[in-house]
Amino acid sequence: MICHQCEAEIELGHIPSRLDTCPHCHAYLHCCLNCRFYDPTMANSCQEPQAEFVSDKAAANFCEFFQPARGKTARRRREPSRDARKAFDDLFKI
Repeated sequence: MICHQCEAEIELGHIPSRLDTCPHCHAYLHCCLNCRFYDPTMANSCQEPQAEFVSDKAAANFCEFFQPARGKTARRRREPSRDARKAFDDLFKI
């Protein structure tokens, strides 16, 4: 799987538990941003219609439908607001 925060590739032999974190940046792995069903264009940002609403997509959660996103699709799925914030910060770097 690929970490949503640092984009490091992480080899896991299992689905991450709720409190598993990235060994590189310590971001939670069992979160919406790392799930294959995450889609910011869908209602609740999730392609799974039965999933409960999660307000913080980067926080650990108890979603029963979680499946790790894999490969290039995991790298491309980022929150538009996060990309915009990064672009803004890069613009005003000193």
